[in-house]
Amino acid sequence: MKRVVITGAGTINALGHNVPETLDAMREGRCGISDLEFRDVDRLSIKIGGQVKGFVPEGIFNRQQLTLYDRFTQFTLMAAHEAINQSGLTFGGELAARAGVVLGTAGGGVSTWDDNYRSVYEDGKNRVHPFVVPKLMNNAAASHVSMQYNLKGPSYTVSTACASSNHAMAQAFQMVRSGMSQAMITGGSESMLCFGGVKAWEGLRVMSRDACRPFSANRNGMVQGEGAGVFVFEDYEHARARGAEMLAEVVGFAMTSDAADIVMPSKQGAARAIAGALQDAGIAREQVGYINAHGTGTAANDKTECAAVADVFGTHADKLMISSTKSMHGHLIGGTGAVELLACIMALRDGIIAPTIGYEEPDPECALDVVPNEAREAKVEVALTNAFAFGGLNAVLALRRV
Repeated sequence: MKRVVITGAGTINALGHNVPETLDAMREGRCGISDLEFRDVDRLSIKIGGQVKGFVPEGIFNRQQLTLYDRFTQFTLMAAHEAINQSGLTFGGELAARAGVVLGTAGGGVSTWDDNYRSVYEDGKNRVHPFVVPKLMNNAAASHVSMQYNLKGPSYTVSTACASSNHAMAQAFQMVRSGMSQAMITGGSESMLCFGGVKAWEGLRVMSRDACRPFSANRNGMVQGEGAGVFVFEDYEHARARGAEMLAEVVGFAMTSDAADIVMPSKQGAARAIAGALQDAGIAREQVGYINAHGTGTAANDKTECAAVADVFGTHADKLMISSTKSMHGHLIGGTGAVELLACIMALRDGIIAPTIGYEEPDPECALDVVPNEAREAKVEVALTNAFAFGGLNAVLALRRV
């Protein structure tokens, strides 16, 4: 089995338009959640989100590209550009044939759906743009990345609600580890912050009107975000031979299904995924120093996740640091695991643990070290990142310091 390392990272999200800006915000515990700005926001009961502000696509993409790129695709291409540039890879010849892209998204082109439903149902138009379908399809971002960078290997999209990015990155990891691919572009993106996207989520009654406060006793729901995180996963020997900078090593993963309820999480399903990732990586539970939690800020998710961590780690759970960066950038649904992976890389490389901000009151059912409100310096050898999705689909990745 091949060793797999991360040689490039890119992002755009509510905390920053690139990785340095995002990591600075995480170190400082800054909140990217703010008042939403889009058409008909006054008709919503939820008016906050982790919206990407100051993003002007017309200054980045040409008119022809904008007819093909939904906002989630635009975010993906920006993050991919940063990640691939950092990696130093160019894809030609044999490498192009042995490199691909696997990305996660839950909604795909939600903004395109929203705009065109308005045109047909509200404005009464009988015709839509001929590129609506290729613009809104979930695989649009993966396809455009493959075309832009000449990636001729396995290329597809994973859609498993809030676990989409982790499932995608796990698949990319397995392809490189098995030798099927030499390098994979992977991660995820989402842009549901439009009237229709937020209105649909309002119906679930899991959204907060004021803030995301994971693990705090007074938490009152999740807050949506948007953006993308993209990484280059590469065969360790290939990366070493070309002198590439290695950000972290991906060492294990596990995926489980609760097979229980469409929205309520299961402690057993989450625990099996966490334990499975450790087993796949060949890591003892005592080696883990940090977990980036799913940590949505809902009562059911937070207490279930803490219970699962306690079950798997036993007495070591009290020595773990576990934080939710969703408190800062919001819940990017299918793209969230990719942005959260940045916090794991920061913990491993820089020894900085991103905080759970908005923490106000201890909850006896979340009695772990949730790194409240302020970042912390700590040496970490192994980090986990959790994703537990609607549908009972769980995906956990394990990373190690290089």
